[in-house]
Amino acid sequence: MLAQRTLKSLTRAVGVGLHSGQRVELTLRPAPADTGIVFRRVDLPQPVDIAVSALAVTDTRLASTISAGSTKVFTVEHLMSACAGLGIDNLFIDITAEEVPILDGSAASFVFLLQSAGIELQKTPKKFVRLLQAVEVREGEGANTKWARLAPYDGYKLSFEIDFDHPAVDSTGQRVEFDMGSGSYVRDIARARTFGFTKDVEMMRANGLALGGGLDNAIVMDDYKVLNNEGLRYNDEFVKHKILDAMGDLFILGKPLLAAYSAFRSGHALNNKLLRALLAQPDSYEIVSFADEQQAPRGLARLAPAW
Repeated sequence: MLAQRTLKSLTRAVGVGLHSGQRVELTLRPAPADTGIVFRRVDLPQPVDIAVSALAVTDTRLASTISAGSTKVFTVEHLMSACAGLGIDNLFIDITAEEVPILDGSAASFVFLLQSAGIELQKTPKKFVRLLQAVEVREGEGANTKWARLAPYDGYKLSFEIDFDHPAVDSTGQRVEFDMGSGSYVRDIARARTFGFTKDVEMMRANGLALGGGLDNAIVMDDYKVLNNEGLRYNDEFVKHKILDAMGDLFILGKPLLAAYSAFRSGHALNNKLLRALLAQPDSYEIVSFADEQQAPRGLARLAPAW
């Protein structure tokens, strides 16, 4: 049986929110089978649980925000990407503020946290959402076109193309394809950092955003070049971060996908629009599990190697 996964023990981290600049404590705890990923705002007089789901997403400006009533948690995508990359199905995430800490701006710190707690196989089959028909969403026309698509595939792979018209970005890889069956998420995707431009950062800070951002947790560029002394972690780090984000955004569905995702200039908003379009077409997917691991697509049964 290809089993669900949770943690063996709890693990903690402290950091600041990218946009809020608030100090936040995060505690990741094991959860029973079929729980899913549940954020718990423990800073409130009465703790509030927010279970991840495509319909729980209430804001996609700059990050993915999930809500339960008036209670929200934002910038969930990097932690969700780490859970997707390691195949974590069930997890309680206690959080002491409304924004997940940015840590180093990638998913690598979250991967380290999850792996340091150990990964436990549970006695319940892992459930996948398998695509039966392609689903696509589009916005804009001509040079402003952007789109995202899910299509049937025996496994899970993602391809993404960016178009930023900036010398520092244009000199790197613009398109990347990543297959989960390769088992190389930790090495090839998880370390890709979020990025921004000095002119945008100044505007965002004037509006009370990006207050926790800096050169230690993001790639920052002026009009011509990367300002970080150490340069890039990958020669195609920008587009790899878009893959990282997409994996996190799509895992908000609550179950791993068996599908091929492809996108051009997509972002948090279009990724969530794609999930909602999928759910609106129940004949486009089915829920499956694998009683025999050998029947599962290549690579999905393997635990990700530690660092």
